[in-house]
Amino acid sequence: MASPTIDASPAVETVALSRRYGPRWALAQLDVRFERGRAAMIVGRNGSGKSTLLRLVATAIRPDHGTLRVLGIDAARDRDRVRQDVALLSHASYLYDALSALENLQVAARFLGRDASRATLLPLLAEVALAERADDPVSTFSAGMRKRLSLARTLLQNATVVLLDEPYGELDPPGFRMVDRLFALLRGRSATILMATHLLDRGAALCDDGIVLEEGRLQWAGAAKDLPNEGGLDPASLPEPRA
Repeated sequence: MASPTIDASPAVETVALSRRYGPRWALAQLDVRFERGRAAMIVGRNGSGKSTLLRLVATAIRPDHGTLRVLGIDAARDRDRVRQDVALLSHASYLYDALSALENLQVAARFLGRDASRATLLPLLAEVALAERADDPVSTFSAGMRKRLSLARTLLQNATVVLLDEPYGELDPPGFRMVDRLFALLRGRSATILMATHLLDRGAALCDDGIVLEEGRLQWAGAAKDLPNEGGLDPASLPEPRA
């Protein structure tokens, strides 16, 4: 009997991927490949193209040129299929301020066709230390609490490819440890993780691979553990995440 076919295509692959904002190229002729089931850190100075790359992979925006494949699917031709397998934690929370934390998750769960019961979603809020604030309106939440709720919503998607754009931003030290724990949870699910971060040493400790972008172009690629020393970025020159 023939062996089952194994899809060896990468989780994310770009060929000459380019995106312009007005006269400026945010990404220019980017060729990069991220393998399935691995975690990669995406690093660069502000404006280097990190967020643009993640938003393109999530199909939140379209490229102006080039090819993007996610799990072997052409993202330009089948955006809906890609979106079924990708979750993005972005800078903007996209939360409903008038709803409670639990209600926000219930809206997301119903959209995904998942169980939206209180009993199912409260443990997820507990994972991000928000169970005691489950019924409070999001309008009363701090920036850090909003980030925690956004992380819970990202986990709810149970996506194959998870995109984290500065997940430590706005969080306190306990929040940093929470992100580390959730990162490990995603790895336990064999998710592919792409994380844009300014925290070089932390990213190097968590990830397998790393790339450095500069003005939308690939400047370095290699093992994440080597990036802080070899990636051409002085950690002292990079901005700290907001408290």
